[in-house]
Amino acid sequence: MADRKLLEIKNLVTEFSTDGNVMKAVNDVSFTLNRGETIGIVGESGSGKSVTSLSVMRLIPNPPGRISNGEILFHQKDGSTKDLVKISEKEMRGIRGNDIAMIFQEPMTSLNPVFTCGDQVMEAILLHQKVSKKEAKEKTVALFKEVQLPRPEDIFNAYPHQISGGQKQRVMIAMAMSCNPSILIADEPTTALDVTVQQTILDLMLKLQREHDMGIMFITHDLGVIAELADKVVVMYKGKIVEQGPVLEIFSNPQHPYTKGLLACRPPLDVRLKRLPIVSDFMKVDDQGTIEEIEQSVTEATEKEIQTDAERKQDHEEMYAKEPVLQIKNLKTYFPLKKNFFGKVTEEVKAVDDVTFDVYPGETLGLVGESGCGKTTLGRTVLRLVDPTDGEVIFKGKPLHSMTTDELREIRKDIQIIFQDPYSSLNPRITIGEAIMEPMKVHKLYSSDKERKEKVMELLVTVGLMKDHYYRYPHEFSGGQRQRICIARALALRPQFIICDESVSALDVSVQAQVLNLLNELKRDFDFTYIFISHDLSVVKFMSDRMVVMNKGVVEEMGDADQIYSNPQTEYTKKLIAAIPKGRLEDIEASIKEKEEWHKTATAN
Repeated sequence: MADRKLLEIKNLVTEFSTDGNVMKAVNDVSFTLNRGETIGIVGESGSGKSVTSLSVMRLIPNPPGRISNGEILFHQKDGSTKDLVKISEKEMRGIRGNDIAMIFQEPMTSLNPVFTCGDQVMEAILLHQKVSKKEAKEKTVALFKEVQLPRPEDIFNAYPHQISGGQKQRVMIAMAMSCNPSILIADEPTTALDVTVQQTILDLMLKLQREHDMGIMFITHDLGVIAELADKVVVMYKGKIVEQGPVLEIFSNPQHPYTKGLLACRPPLDVRLKRLPIVSDFMKVDDQGTIEEIEQSVTEATEKEIQTDAERKQDHEEMYAKEPVLQIKNLKTYFPLKKNFFGKVTEEVKAVDDVTFDVYPGETLGLVGESGCGKTTLGRTVLRLVDPTDGEVIFKGKPLHSMTTDELREIRKDIQIIFQDPYSSLNPRITIGEAIMEPMKVHKLYSSDKERKEKVMELLVTVGLMKDHYYRYPHEFSGGQRQRICIARALALRPQFIICDESVSALDVSVQAQVLNLLNELKRDFDFTYIFISHDLSVVKFMSDRMVVMNKGVVEEMGDADQIYSNPQTEYTKKLIAAIPKGRLEDIEASIKEKEEWHKTATAN
């Protein structure tokens, strides 16, 4: 494969200086990417995977960051080799976007909101290629067709806010592919996308790779995605590579305890677990950063937590013998799109359309579906954050749908919501202790601020944080810690019912496992009832007793979570389940065989 080498990273060190301290975000990293090959780089937030990709692109802000050691050797199409660490910024600008392109995690922040999608892709073409504006526009529309965007001409003239998340990501892929790059770096490009949209994006990237013989660096925390896409896997932990090798080898026989932990964290689809294994089940790290392995396999860790069918049946018999705590009857929530001259609605979106179901005390009801299916609107309508168009929402015999503002304020003590984005849910100007105490003050819980402060510190410990975190601000915490803070805030009023709206979708798989375990522990300790909203069917299956599958505002099917997964009744649910990255060894073997067949055919032609 010597002649196929595309990128060689040798002993790379990227460091950041803060307050006189030097932190090595990437510490002695080495790997090779070949033409037509996909390397999957996995690890938690802070492992150094994104900094590695930004180092390749020479996008490290200096100060405070710099590449202090190593080589990044880029083998160009003409046979020459350049060390990207040593070349000038002017030379790097010629390579960046042209020979090495990058797709970022969040397409909405990567696209300029004041320019149309077409203009932004055209700009990249005009910058690197000697073509006229007319030719650039034709090429842009052709690229939009190639990335399978519907109505390419319309999307050319559309602004980013006018298209969906999956469509925005395709625009970013079109921009990245506009100059036919040798290397495509994809940094968490599917993290926030539905499983079905994610599947089409992954298929598209493989298709483009084969057509252009491109090397792909795919960065993610989701090992299920890596299993479907990558040829080789690089596992990073605290700036270092702890393990790397062929994808089948890493998945079938992981050597490092951190890799074992990452593999075990994913909610399994074939068994029902009481608790998800986490990274700390496989290793301990002391104050000096030394890793001590806890000897156990992924299989052993999983087998310890399996819930039997008999246990589950008994739990459900007790639960469903009770009166429902929440009844939703023929609920409709419509949003007007167009009105005529007299103000009459002529066109509307039926976000929730005639939905009926009950939720029982102590149950977790999973609400699953693609973006736009109405699941979040349904959750907000239950809380009356959005007013229903028609129908009934009855909580413990009280009609939420017809309550006054004062009556609602009083009952909101009992029903809380945990939102998707914990950072935007917290006020950056007040400490997290004040944020958690605030609802206690509003609802006049406890007799004094001193007593409230004690209760807040108890809550922080309950959700796995420390008492002295009370005095810190939201920006001082990681994403997983911020989500724990939001859970503590939801618990502050001692609610009976909690709606979790995509509350783990943006978290690393290891942090996600910890938060899901925490929610289940709290449910057992405090007898909570949950509606758990997510587009990730594997997470919903792990959390839920029953599952409601929504599509375009209506319920596709509803029933026991395990039964729906094993025997889906509608084509829509079958499509959702088929799109879940499963990471099974037989799927990896089939993928490797299929790639080998394709390479043989391509070489013969």
